Amino acid sequence: MRGVAVRGETYLPDPDGGIAQIYDFMEAHESADLSRDAPSSYYLAGPALADRVELPVEVYQVLRQVVAALREGLAVTVAPFTQTLTTQQAADLLGVSRPTVIKLLDEGRIQFERVGTHRRVSLQDVLAYRERRRQEQYAALEATSVGLEDEEDLETTLRELREARRAVAKLNRGSKRD
Repeated sequence: MRGVAVRGETYLPDPDGGIAQIYDFMEAHESADLSRDAPSSYYLAGPALADRVELPVEVYQVLRQVVAALREGLAVTVAPFTQTLTTQQAADLLGVSRPTVIKLLDEGRIQFERVGTHRRVSLQDVLAYRERRRQEQYAALEATSVGLEDEEDLETTLRELREARRAVAKLNRGSKRD
């Protein structure tokens, strides 16, 4: 596209921008898709009737998230990433320090390659690690839940909760250390 620079940009919600109408349109069509065997295709249309192109699923998903956030009154930042990240970029993406990322690389928890003396990490590997970490945290939190039908005595339940909290704290310390 001519004249469009590939850089990060933040967009503010426009209360009169018709976002609610777009959101409602997407919701209605997604609900209709649930009753069909195959999901609908979505298109970007130009001024002429025959002027349209099918949106890839990834583009539709990004658009869906942007519309939902703007509808909630949130600002949206679109920031391009290269497919290969520096350790600092990986740290920023994960919300941890650079030394923590170095430790994760050295422990083999995230794959990397060396370019000269520098480590380079694939964006896909960083996102996969983030998802694994999120799933581990959810599992640890689930372990802290206590069902009302549990017939164990109070002391046993309290001991199990303390152990689960320690496990969650250990997981958190491991991801925030350094």
